Amino acid sequence: MAVFMDLNVSYTADKIRLQRLIEKAAHLGYSTVAINYVVDLQEKKQEIGKPKCASELFDTFPTVQGSTRPIKVLNRLTIVATDPSHFRPTAEYKAYDLVAVFPKTEKLFHATCMTFDVDIICVAGSERQPFCFKISPVNGAIARGVFFEISYTPAIRDATTRRYTIANSISLMETCKGKNVIVTSGAERPIELRGPYDIANLGLLFGLSEQDGKAAISTNCRAVHLHGETRKTALGIIHTMKKVQPVSEGSKEDGVPPSKRAKIEMSS
Repeated sequence: MAVFMDLNVSYTADKIRLQRLIEKAAHLGYSTVAINYVVDLQEKKQEIGKPKCASELFDTFPTVQGSTRPIKVLNRLTIVATDPSHFRPTAEYKAYDLVAVFPKTEKLFHATCMTFDVDIICVAGSERQPFCFKISPVNGAIARGVFFEISYTPAIRDATTRRYTIANSISLMETCKGKNVIVTSGAERPIELRGPYDIANLGLLFGLSEQDGKAAISTNCRAVHLHGETRKTALGIIHTMKKVQPVSEGSKEDGVPPSKRAKIEMSS
């Protein structure tokens, strides 16, 4: 069974609205969500504070639809900046499970792809992309395990932002070929959330194949989470999966006593 994630649910000081957002995500079948704290370093008096503890939202986290497990809530920091000097990792960064950068200039985009220690690079949705995606920095980000994010909420708000979101997404897909892409909501209200399979189909409009569209809300999000764990610990995370071994002829003879097994081998 696929594990779906939405790694961009907008933070709001309204506790009740935030609770309803997470409850709606769990009802739609998302096993993990990330509360997104956006800090625009272009503005003065913007400081990076510590995220709210997720346990303050619920006494008992809502159960994921179709599962018996409660939803997992992560904290994410998104830095909006225009110059590489704006990105200065501090101790506050490690308080967040995920770190993203929304580059507003080509110079910052190149630096983010090639050098910045981040997990996610945001792609503009509500405005025209101010620069073209070049192969060199995009491939550099892919090689470093950094993922590009497309948020679908601007595409369902009005026709203008829908055109920008689709155009910017297709421009990215032409360069990255669908690799290292995640699709998130960026939702501010519960009504803006959509189900995982709806988003996988929406990925076709963004230039993703059917397989890449499903990966953008499941396995790729899992990889982003593991990348964030690696960044925080400065070590490594190993994810293992049990592999079922096929039944061979030799395994069928496991129940045969050694003496009889030797006779069988001699006769053959």
